[in-house]
Amino acid sequence: MNYSVLLHQPKKNCVSILLVLVGCFPSLAQQKIADKGRERINFNAGWLFMRYEGQADSLIYDERPVDYNRKDDMVADSRPSQSGFEGSSEKVLKKWILPTANDFIKDTKNHYLRPTGNPGSDFPLVQKNFDDKKWEQVNLPHDWAIKGPFYKEANAIVGGGMGRLPIQGVAWYRKKMNIPAADRNKSVYLELDGAMSYAMVWLNGKLVGGWPYGYNSFRLDLTPYLNFGGDNQIAIRIDNPPNSARWYPGAGLYRSVWLTKTNKVQVAQWGTSITTTNVSKASANVALGITIQNKGLKEEQVKVLTDIYSLNEKFEKVKKVSSFPVSTIRLGKLAKQVVETQVSIKQPALWGPLPTQKPNMYVAVTQIFVGNRLVDSYDTPFGIRDIQFDPVKGVIVNGEAVRIQGVNQHHDLGALGAAFNYRAAERQLEMLRELGSNAIRFAHNPPAPELLDLTDKMGFLVINEVFDCWAQGKTPLDFHLIFQDWHEADVRSFIRRDKNHPSIIAWSFGNEVGEQYTAAAGAALSKKLSDIAKDEDPTRATTASMNYAKPDMPFPATMDLISLNYQGEGIRDAPAYAHLKGIKTSPLYPAFHQKFPEKLILSSETASALSTRGTYIFPVVEGSSAPVSDSTGGDPIKQQVSAYELYTAAFGASPDKVFAAQDKHPFVGGEFVWTGWDYLGEPTPYYGARSSYSGIIDLAGFKKDRFYLYQARWRPALRFAHILPHWTWADRVGKVTPVHVFSAADEAELFLNGKSLGRKKRGTFEYRFRWDEVKYTPGELKVVSYKDGKPWATESVKTVGEAAKLQLTADRNKIRADGTDLSFITIKVMDKDGNVVPEATHHITFSIAGPAELIVTDNGDPADLVAFPAKERKAFSGLALAIVRSVDKQSGEIIVTAKAEGMTEAKIVLRSEK
Repeated sequence: MNYSVLLHQPKKNCVSILLVLVGCFPSLAQQKIADKGRERINFNAGWLFMRYEGQADSLIYDERPVDYNRKDDMVADSRPSQSGFEGSSEKVLKKWILPTANDFIKDTKNHYLRPTGNPGSDFPLVQKNFDDKKWEQVNLPHDWAIKGPFYKEANAIVGGGMGRLPIQGVAWYRKKMNIPAADRNKSVYLELDGAMSYAMVWLNGKLVGGWPYGYNSFRLDLTPYLNFGGDNQIAIRIDNPPNSARWYPGAGLYRSVWLTKTNKVQVAQWGTSITTTNVSKASANVALGITIQNKGLKEEQVKVLTDIYSLNEKFEKVKKVSSFPVSTIRLGKLAKQVVETQVSIKQPALWGPLPTQKPNMYVAVTQIFVGNRLVDSYDTPFGIRDIQFDPVKGVIVNGEAVRIQGVNQHHDLGALGAAFNYRAAERQLEMLRELGSNAIRFAHNPPAPELLDLTDKMGFLVINEVFDCWAQGKTPLDFHLIFQDWHEADVRSFIRRDKNHPSIIAWSFGNEVGEQYTAAAGAALSKKLSDIAKDEDPTRATTASMNYAKPDMPFPATMDLISLNYQGEGIRDAPAYAHLKGIKTSPLYPAFHQKFPEKLILSSETASALSTRGTYIFPVVEGSSAPVSDSTGGDPIKQQVSAYELYTAAFGASPDKVFAAQDKHPFVGGEFVWTGWDYLGEPTPYYGARSSYSGIIDLAGFKKDRFYLYQARWRPALRFAHILPHWTWADRVGKVTPVHVFSAADEAELFLNGKSLGRKKRGTFEYRFRWDEVKYTPGELKVVSYKDGKPWATESVKTVGEAAKLQLTADRNKIRADGTDLSFITIKVMDKDGNVVPEATHHITFSIAGPAELIVTDNGDPADLVAFPAKERKAFSGLALAIVRSVDKQSGEIIVTAKAEGMTEAKIVLRSEK
C-alpha cells in the first residue's frame, strides 16, 4: 500500500498507521467561551415549525424524476408533473446552493460561482414580518415524522422499508435572533449537524446556502446578511422525499444547530489536525496542523500558541504535559494558511479499546493572538494510539491484537426517532459494551458528532461510513440524484469533521454499491473516492463493503481493507437455502485472502439473523441455519420470527454459521454483526411492520436470546448459562419443545423436574447446546454447565402463574434537569411470585406527575403500529418501555404510574436535579 510519510511498513504484509487523533467533546469544545474570542452557542431552543399538509411551495433545490412505479411519490413536495419531472419550475435554486460546497472541492477551477439575484426573497415565509404565531413550537433536535401516525395500508406512500412514518414532504423552521452591535466586526456562522434533507437557509429574506445530503454537517457564513444591533430572521426549508432511502431516515432538523461567533482572524472550520509518528509507551512525536484564516481586509501578524493537557475520565483538564513551539506568521487579507508544528510527549497515556486497554485522552488548547490581543481559542481533544492492519493477525492496537467484535448501527434511536439524544445513544453503547462488543460500523452514513464523542470516551473502535449508493441508485429518489455534484464535498467534509476522533480506524466510502456490477467503470469510481479520502486523511485505511464483487474483479483492488458483506460465510450456499433465488456464493474468505495476501479482511456485515424477542415457533429447524419463511420460523399473521435464533434473511446466516466460518479462517480480523439494535424500517421479512428483526437487542432496548449467544462468544470468561425457550406452554403438554442453551461452557447437563435429559459436550464448530427432543411438561428446567471439567454456571426457568402485578424499574433514578436527559423505565408483567409472564400482552396505561414528560412508549414488537407518543401500550412478551424526559431548569420528584386491568397499579419515583 502506498501510504504517505505518516505511515510506515515495518514488515511485509503489515500496514502500520501511527497517529494521534482528535475528538470534540461537548464539555470542552461546545461550550460558550466569549472571553477567549470565540462563542459557540447551542441554538436548539425556541424554533417554530410548519409542514405543508397539501400543496407545497415551488422553491425547489432541483427538478426531481417521477417514480412511475409509485405515482404517489409526487407528494414528495406536492408539485405537479411536467415532462416526466416533478415541478418543472423557474425557481430551481441548485445554482445558489452549490457554492456552499466550495471549501470542500480541492481544485478551485471546479468551484461554483454564485449567480446574481436572490431567489425566494419575495416568498412570505422568509420575511421578518411573516405571521408564524400558529406554527408549532419545537426544540431541536427535532424529527417531525416520529410522532406518527404509522401508515397501516398495504400500498402506503411510506411503506415498511422506510418505517411507515410520515417522513415525506416540505417543512419550514423559523427562528428570530438578536445579534448585538458589538459583534459588527466578527464573523457569525450557523452550523447544522444534520438536516434531513435538501436544506436551504434564508436570513432576513436572503438565500444564504444549503446542503442536500441529510447526514453531513455543514456551516454557513451569516455575516454578510446580518442586521447587527437588531433582530434577524432565520428560515430553513426542508424537502424530504419518499422512496429516498432503504430505512427510516427521519425528517427535519434532527441534530443540533449551533451559532458560532469569531473574530476575523480565526481557526478555520474543523481546522486542526493532529498526527504522530514513533508511538510507544515511552514517547510519541506529535504533529499539529492548524488552518488559520483571515476574514479581514488587512494583513495581520499572527502568533500561535498551543499547550497540551491530560484529561481525566470526565474529560476535565488535569495538568499541562507539554507545549508546542510558538509560531508567528503574516496572514494576508482574506487569506488562509496552515501552521505546522510538533513536539514529543514522554510516557504518553495511550488511547485504546476497552476492556483490555483504556481510552486515555488529551486536549490541545490553541490560542491565536494578533499583537497582544487574544482573538481565538480552540480546544482539540485527542488520543494517542498506534494502529496496524495485519493480514494474518488482524487489527493491532498499541501492539495488542484486538479481534473485532463489532455491530452495525443505524442512526435512529428507536421510539425517539432520528432526533439525536446523548443519553439514548449512550444507553445503546452501554448495552453493546455489556454484550462484549468493541467496535461499531455506522451504517451507512456519518453519525451525529456527539456519537463519536461517546465512542472516543467509551473505547469503541469505529468504521465510519459515508454513502449507501453512488451514481447507481437503490431507490428512485436517493443520493444518486445528487452524487455527481456533491460526492467530493460530502466525502471531504465528512472526513474533515471526523478525522480527529481516536475511535475511528477506517473510512468506508460505500456500502453494497451498484458499481460493483460495472467492472472497470465501477472500479475507477471506487478508486476516485478512495483517493479523495486518502488525500483528505492519509493516515487511515479506506474501504467499501462488498456483497457482490469477487476477488478476480477490479473493484476490491481499489481499497486498503477488504470488507465483505455476507460473502465470507457464504450466501445461500447451505442446504436449507438451496431453493432460493438470488446470488449464491460459496464462502469467499480463502479466495480473497489468496488474491490479496497483503490486505486485512473484515466482515463488515455478518449474519442478518432475524427474530422477535420471546416468541418461539414450532417445529424448530434441525440444522444450524435456515432462511425464515411463513412455514419455517415465521408467523405471517402476527408478523413474528422465532427466537430460537436459527433463522435469517434469504442472504444471511445464523450466528452459528458465521462463527464457524470465521473460526475456520482465523486470518479474518473479525465481524460487524447486522445489527446491534433493531432499527426503524427495513422489516425483513414482514414489510407490514415498522421496524427491523435483525437486532441482537430489540427496538425498545430489551435483550433477545441472541444477546447471550454473542455474549458467550465475545466474553468467554463470563460465567452464565442462558436457557431458551421460556417454560410456560399451556397448549404444548406432551409436545416436542426443543431446549437450547447458550454458554461459554464446553459441557452441560439439562434437567426437567429433577430428571436428567442428558449431558452434552459442544463439538468443534458448535456454539450452542441442543436438546431437540424434549417434550413439554410444566415445572422447572435446569441446566448445570462445566468448563474444563469444572462447574461453570447453573440456570433454571420455571412454569409461571397468571399475570398478577406490574413492576417498574428505571435505568437511572436521577436525571439532570436540562430538558434533554432521559430515564428509560422497564415495565414487567409479573405473576404473584415475581416471575415475568412470558407471553403477556396486557394493555398498560401510563401517567406522570412532576417536572418531567413521558414522551414515548414502546414494547419492541416490530408489528406494533400504535404511535410512539401513546400513553397506552400493550406488553410484548411480558415487557414494555416508557421514556421520561426532564424539563429544563425544573427539579423535583417525578412519579410514573402504570396500570393494567386486573392488576394493582405500580409506581416508580425518580428525581430531576439541576
